[in-house]
Amino acid sequence: MSPIASYRRLLSLAGLGYVVVAFLGRLPLAMSQLGTLLLVSDATGRYAAGGLAAGALAVANAVGAPLAGSIADRVGQRPVVLAQSLTAGVALAALVAAVHADACTPALIGAAAVAGFTMPQVGPLARVRWRPITHRTGSAQPRLVDAAFSYEGAADEASFVLGPALVGLGAVALSPSGALLAAAALLVVFGSWFALHSTARLTHALRASAAAHGGSFVTVAFLTLCLAQLLIGVIFGATQTGTTALATAEGTPGMAGLVHSLLGAGSVLAGLATAALPARFGYDRRILVFAIGLVVLSSPLLLTGSLAALVPVVLVLGLAVAPYMISVFAAAERQVPATRVGAAMTLLAGATGIGYAIGSGVAGRLADLGGHRPAFAVTVTAAALAVVLAVVRLRTQRRQEADGVTTPGELAATSPG
Repeated sequence: MSPIASYRRLLSLAGLGYVVVAFLGRLPLAMSQLGTLLLVSDATGRYAAGGLAAGALAVANAVGAPLAGSIADRVGQRPVVLAQSLTAGVALAALVAAVHADACTPALIGAAAVAGFTMPQVGPLARVRWRPITHRTGSAQPRLVDAAFSYEGAADEASFVLGPALVGLGAVALSPSGALLAAAALLVVFGSWFALHSTARLTHALRASAAAHGGSFVTVAFLTLCLAQLLIGVIFGATQTGTTALATAEGTPGMAGLVHSLLGAGSVLAGLATAALPARFGYDRRILVFAIGLVVLSSPLLLTGSLAALVPVVLVLGLAVAPYMISVFAAAERQVPATRVGAAMTLLAGATGIGYAIGSGVAGRLADLGGHRPAFAVTVTAAALAVVLAVVRLRTQRRQEADGVTTPGELAATSPG
């Protein structure tokens, strides 16, 4: 089945309406962090306060997402995502109200943390729905699920390109408050719509007995996937920080966001193309190959000395980012029990957010000391660690297969077929 045929089949199974709603429902998460940074910085006149508020939102979301995903596995996505969408929408509006009421900085940080903790992870939860959506497709299901994860990876990257752009336009056309309120409105409308969509019932239909839910899915193999996602988060954070440092040194700090968005543009294209990879090219081998790609394509960052030179490097680097992430998420989906996929997907998303915070923090300190190159060195180091991790995981997998102790779930993670 060709990639185009796979995408057409997925569209016919889920419906265009679901695909649109699931994409728009993930935009508020991509908008809220930058929106919070702009709003609080503009109100207080201090970037430090804005950074603390935005960081609190990101970290709280990384903590809350796996908890919500685990509850959704038990009771279904519908009540969980609906409650999150409404609560987080109100929390974002409350943050805007607190800013206009001249609330103290700790109160603003607390409001941002509440919004982040309750924000639904629509992207990871949408991944959970594709297996039940395709459950009647017989032998074509593995290929269709593989294509679905390729699409979801591309959609996530597109949301993190479009979301900040919408915030920037909203801040210019309206105000930082207007931009964040727009994110709240999108969340209430499309987050709730995603929660109430009929596909949510399909995931709950896979609910097993209470005993099945009691088993832990957090194995050593799964933790290596969490670490892989943490490293890609470090790459995101360090690359954005290095880009910002270089743009600021050139006197055009406003260009940093535009240049960094090219990373997502390359990822979207590569993510969609991932569906063309053959089934015999297993997920663990994909992770290793694309981790090597991350090292090769990120190394030129250390040689860039201007924004003009940085543009093609960042664009090409994105070609390895989405395939790497897609392979990690797909391997996890095959590895964990069907009743715990929601918790697994949201835990991986949370690891990415924590990695972003680590990467931006470490790269920021190094940029203060030596400019953009030390910050980009964090990107390259994280990519190199991703290669080491992938080699260890692949060797462990093969050793288990040779010893005859590999579980069915781990075997499924080795090959899309």
